[in-house]
Amino acid sequence: MALPRIYIETSIPSLYCSSRIDAESAVRKGWTQHWWDFKRDGYDLLTSEVVIEELEGGEYPTKKDALSLLNGVPVLTVEPAVLEIVRTYVRHFVMPARPLGDAMHLAVASYHKCDFLLTWNCEHLANANKFQHIRRVNSMLGLFVPSLVTPLELLGENP
Repeated sequence: MALPRIYIETSIPSLYCSSRIDAESAVRKGWTQHWWDFKRDGYDLLTSEVVIEELEGGEYPTKKDALSLLNGVPVLTVEPAVLEIVRTYVRHFVMPARPLGDAMHLAVASYHKCDFLLTWNCEHLANANKFQHIRRVNSMLGLFVPSLVTPLELLGENP
């Protein structure tokens, strides 16, 4: 039986390697590290060239570590159809026009039929208040609807 497919969004390697010391970041980092270190083998991990580009952008002390965390994780490409999906998300106010990263992550995960989109972006992605809107637009487009989850939500799973 095939393992569930999980799209690793930028915030996952970023938080895994974070040097932030505030309480919220420390707790999220702990949950992220625990899921990555002990639970990820139960999933078929995927990421995208969008994630790599976001991690490569900017200057931060843990950039090299965040990028190396994704070594060996297959990188999904951004097909022309994904760009049209992004435009539709923006037109239907599913995702903001700026920055386009959130729309790109959702479009790639939906287009490639990932079971989960793993993220700490709870404003635009792992947001229960947005999920029905995302479901409606993806259904209108004939797209798969990935579950939008945080590592915490997958810690109790046994894959």
